[in-house]
Amino acid sequence: MTNETATHELSITRLIEAPPETVYRVWTERTAEWWAPRPYTTPEVHLDLRPGGRGLMAMRAPDGADLPRQEGVFLEVVPNRKLVFTDAFRAGWIPQNPFMVVIVTFDPEGAGTRYTARVRHWNEETLKQHEAMGFNEGWGIVAGQLAALAEGRSIPDAA
Repeated sequence: MTNETATHELSITRLIEAPPETVYRVWTERTAEWWAPRPYTTPEVHLDLRPGGRGLMAMRAPDGADLPRQEGVFLEVVPNRKLVFTDAFRAGWIPQNPFMVVIVTFDPEGAGTRYTARVRHWNEETLKQHEAMGFNEGWGIVAGQLAALAEGRSIPDAA
């Protein structure tokens, strides 16, 4: 990783007590259950898991307000190990205002999985914007929700 990339990267990591295949399956097949920090929900998910395939998630606030849809494309898909996607394009390689590239890895560690999400931004301005939006707390919460499901636990209700 270059210093330029590291300068514009936010990341979270978590050891999940489940094998990578399970964590990947929950990430890709049960996304609506863990994607948004509770009590927010994700009523719409479309994942075409192939390079160039569409990724779309729509979140809803507790008051019922729909948040802007998050749409992009997958750049790399390595089943059970790695997902890379960006919002720089919509499906069909249609450019849109880029905000980030996300690199998610599912690395075996002991009997579990080292889950890491790296979010790379084009510049410091978008990185700071993402931090101000609550990246560390929000992405940490959803990693915990993902872990709960992969470990066979239920996600606790938000306080």
